[in-house]
Amino acid sequence: MMEIKIGVRSVHRELVVETDLSADQIENELSKALATENGGGVFSVTDVNGRKVLVPTASLGFIEIGEEEARPVGFGGTL
Repeated sequence: MMEIKIGVRSVHRELVVETDLSADQIENELSKALATENGGGVFSVTDVNGRKVLVPTASLGFIEIGEEEARPVGFGGTL
């Protein structure tokens, strides 16, 4: 699981999205969105719950890609 933070221009809070995509896949999606002519691209990412987040590239302030987290395995818990 990967957490990304998306800064949107003129919005004081960033969007935080947890996704199953890798850092390379997120960068690839961002590159495709930014390559759209006339700045009319849309960066899209689907979160772990299946919800799709769409942000027009003209409104992007920044995207911070966190480190990949290993999924816990087994039934053990922390006390």
